[in-house]
Amino acid sequence: MELEILASGYQLVEGPRVDAENNLYFTDAFGGKVFRRSKDGHIETLISNRLMVGGLALHEKGGFVMSGPTVEHWKDGSSRLLLEKEGIQSFNDLHTDEVGRIVVGAIRSDLTDLKAKKIPGECYRVNLDGSIDELYRDVEVSNGIGFSPSFDTLYHVDSTTKGLITHDIDHDGTVKNRRHIGKASFVKGIPDGMCVDEEGNLWVAHVGGRRVVKLSPDGEELDEISVPAKAVTSCAFGGPDMTDLYIVTADNLDDEKKGGTIFRCKPGVAGTETRLAKV
Repeated sequence: MELEILASGYQLVEGPRVDAENNLYFTDAFGGKVFRRSKDGHIETLISNRLMVGGLALHEKGGFVMSGPTVEHWKDGSSRLLLEKEGIQSFNDLHTDEVGRIVVGAIRSDLTDLKAKKIPGECYRVNLDGSIDELYRDVEVSNGIGFSPSFDTLYHVDSTTKGLITHDIDHDGTVKNRRHIGKASFVKGIPDGMCVDEEGNLWVAHVGGRRVVKLSPDGEELDEISVPAKAVTSCAFGGPDMTDLYIVTADNLDDEKKGGTIFRCKPGVAGTETRLAKV
């Protein structure tokens, strides 16, 4: 599959998200920046001093919700605090649910010391009225989050357990029937960011696997997209018809000088719509 390079020269690219005008928002988690790439290729720095932004969600009133040390709504240079918790090293990937609430995973472990004992974190939901629900605990290292097309299943990558924590969602938003899927695909390396296509299949970035792997809703491996990077960190659908897949990395094996790179390709299926945040 042909991969088109849209941008490069970053450290750890994360959080790709595409708006209705085909602008691509993304972060450099280690560089502490958030960017917007217009459809003509112009790249603008929106935030320049916030480390570890692993997830973005566009907001109905403009701007976006971002993770990092806290969860905040950023618009036109100003930020509004939505969630903070004592003991959290960082909030990582996040996603909107069917009605525009934010679901986000928390990391309590110090990832600068990979040999240290892992401290499991939680998954939280920021409700429309600003209240916070803890959905579940025991997420070892939180990463990508996604929903099935009908929003009745929540997928949550837990990197160091090498799979996805999966829950059914009731009509009132409660989660149940926890299970762990996809472990067979990540014997080497770890799963990272993810997205979901309109058929309900899961596309998961594979750090150490040099690919994005396509899984069924039950976690069975169906296909893959090879990517010239050791650390393939996340992916997201976008474009006018949602048939573009954006893949982001922390390196580029074809040219080491390029560093973290943003690729775009056509996987032959459309992605699900990502709802605007309304919190």
